This record gives sequence, C-alpha cells and structure tokens, in this order.
Amino acid sequence: MRYLIVNGDDFGLTDGVSRGILEACQRGILRSASLMVLRPAAETAVNLASRVPQLGVGLHLELDDRSGPDAATAAEVQLGLFADLTGTLPTHIDSHHDRHREPDVLPGVLALAARHGLPVRGSSPVRRISDFYGRWGGEAHPEHVGAERLVGLLESRLTEGFTELICHPGYADGSLRSGYRLEREAELETLCDPRVGNAVARLGIRLVDFRELASTVVRPSGTEREGPWPE
Repeated sequence: MRYLIVNGDDFGLTDGVSRGILEACQRGILRSASLMVLRPAAETAVNLASRVPQLGVGLHLELDDRSGPDAATAAEVQLGLFADLTGTLPTHIDSHHDRHREPDVLPGVLALAARHGLPVRGSSPVRRISDFYGRWGGEAHPEHVGAERLVGLLESRLTEGFTELICHPGYADGSLRSGYRLEREAELETLCDPRVGNAVARLGIRLVDFRELASTVVRPSGTEREGPWPE
C-alpha cells in the first residue's frame, strides 16, 4: 500500500493561508497541516480545523536564530502552546525553513518528540517530497506546482509505505509578509484539481495524515537540509 500525507506548512501564518489549507483539505488531496503557534492567526486556524476532523494538525516550530538548549526550550514552549490552543498533542513536528534539522537543534527536538511519541520530519520512516515548490532565485515558477507536474510526482516518486508531500497552499491576503504569495494560490488550485484527485484514485494511493504513524518509533536519519523554503 502506498500512503500519501499531503501536508500544508504554515497553518496559522495568516487567515488567508489557513483558509487555503482548509479548502485544500475539503476540496482536494491535503489531509495534514503544520500549525505556527506563535502567530496571531493561530487561534483562528485551530477553530477552523475543529470543523474538519479529517485534517491532522502538527506543530510547525519557529526556531530561527536559536540553537542548542535555547532551541530545545523554544520547542518545548511551542509544544505547550499547541496543547493549550488545541487541547491535544500535535500529530507530528516539523519546522519553518527546516530549522529543526540543523545539527545543533535536532537532538533537542528529537528528545522532546520522543518523550511524547511524536514523529519528526526527516527523522521518521516517512519519505519526503520537498520539491513541490514554485519559487527560487527570486523568480516565480508556477509550472513547478502545476497539476501535470504533481501527477508526474505521484507517478514517479511514491513507493510502498508512507510519503509526505510538503506543500504551502493558501490565499495571499493583505497580512501575508512573504515572497511566496501567488505561488500559494497556484498550489491550492493544483491540490484541488480533479486531474490530481483522479491520479490518486488511479494509482491506488491512500490519503492519510500522521495519525497513521501512532506506533512508529522516532529515530534520527541525518541532518541534511532540504529546500527551498518560503521567504
């Protein structure tokens, strides 16, 4: 069986981004999101998610400019904020710009995750597709997040077991301070495109979230970074 976790990063970044992620779940193939608990829009995102039980919500740590014990403390604080906001633990842990995978940060994040039995992006049995992304070198590449390319990724990159497709859908509202704007809307359109849904059905792919990994043992698998990431 091939299991696909389509995860929307930056849930709670703005109301527009959160709305787009929810739409990608309700109308498209997305089934998972990673919440930024430090953002003003986080509470609204949690309220929206409570209406969509098929959406699994993890923690999107913000650890820029932090390292060592400081990063570990920040991760623990943000996990506590997640529990306060949602009344539960996250389905998984990852981070903005993949900061948690830096050598001076990863051990503390893994230790925190292990205490709670949570999978960590890049340190679990879940393979990743991280190049579904529409901007680099200061230029937009909407064709890189189009339906034809995503169907090609599904056909060529999924193998037995679990695979995470990392994505960043959303609406570019006035609150969004990011160079990755219209590309988010292009991703949203693609995730909801019937051609993509038909490909999922044709290929026998099962759409899931990280709750399927409740019995998985978290283990390190290297500290290399992947990208690119939203600005």
